[in-house]
Amino acid sequence: MFSDTAIRMMQNALALARLGRFSTSPNPRVGCVVAHGGQIVGQGYHLKAGEPHAEVHALRQAGTMAKGATAYVTLEPCSHYGRTPPCAKALIESGVKRVVAAMADPNPLVAGKGLAMLSAAGIQTESGLLEHEARELNRGFLSRIERNRPYIRLKCATSLDGKTALSDGQSQWITGETARNDVQQMRAESCAILTGIGTVLADNPRLNVRTFPTLRQPIRVLLDSQLRTPLDSHLVSDGQSPTLIVTLADDQARWQPYLAYPHIDIVRPSESIGQRIDLKQLLTILAGKGIGELMIEAGPTLNTAFLKANLVDEIVLYQSPKILGNPGKMLFDFDECPDILQHPPRWQSQSVEILDTDIKWTLIRSATI
Repeated sequence: MFSDTAIRMMQNALALARLGRFSTSPNPRVGCVVAHGGQIVGQGYHLKAGEPHAEVHALRQAGTMAKGATAYVTLEPCSHYGRTPPCAKALIESGVKRVVAAMADPNPLVAGKGLAMLSAAGIQTESGLLEHEARELNRGFLSRIERNRPYIRLKCATSLDGKTALSDGQSQWITGETARNDVQQMRAESCAILTGIGTVLADNPRLNVRTFPTLRQPIRVLLDSQLRTPLDSHLVSDGQSPTLIVTLADDQARWQPYLAYPHIDIVRPSESIGQRIDLKQLLTILAGKGIGELMIEAGPTLNTAFLKANLVDEIVLYQSPKILGNPGKMLFDFDECPDILQHPPRWQSQSVEILDTDIKWTLIRSATI
């Protein structure tokens, strides 16, 4: 059992780790607290890949006070040389007597080796304190390592009568400014934003973070199987964010006008399902590019395709009190299932928030699926 003091210190470390949620990708979000009992002598968090890790910041702040202290870290300290030296080595050299990790690091480069290095140096090690909270904070990183695919959040917005747009496709704006600002926060937290060619042709979105400055913009991923994206669309011409166009078009001469823009890369998956991109292979490709949290902002066709393939982990639905009326465009495009009312729900509510005049409903996949 962990003491109340240990729990409080790890809660502080998790709060620090959360400060890096907009910038650490593809690295995990990590916080560290160095303490003598309830007295904190050093603390820090990882800000950005290639920069010092949380433990290094905390140890620098603690200085000689680290000797004999306990280090609380939200993820097992690394044991290998990468873009920065191993944190386990820094902890050993600092003279701490105990290291408590919220969880082990599943990265094969670490995977228990960091804690083993500390133990071999005579440092007391423990793991598992607030592990659930630590896993939730790094669900994208863990999904990429453990499942070889990103954690997928499907964001959508509807009117009170369940419509996503007027019959002519107009959808700006269903929700109010507070809800739209909340979406900007989710974009900033995500490694990448994915949409389809239908949304680009209808709305010409930017899919970037614009309401506040951020250390990194999310990668924009566009599924365009026939390579129909207009060269004057925002995703091509604005140069604001790295943009990945996924296509089945194999005539590389058609790629060249897009590749003239330095922020654009093109990927052609080796497999397809008819004339459609194989979504499962796509997710493996994105994981290989370091994408852990993927946010989908698309239309009913692509939304439905991801749901039918059982690839969505979370749905965030913003609902406005506006009524758009018929015919209007529906949120999803499912065929009717006659006995659906007899099935258990495939989604369970996680939270409901009121954002000015709108509602934000967050759902996660039911454990019964």
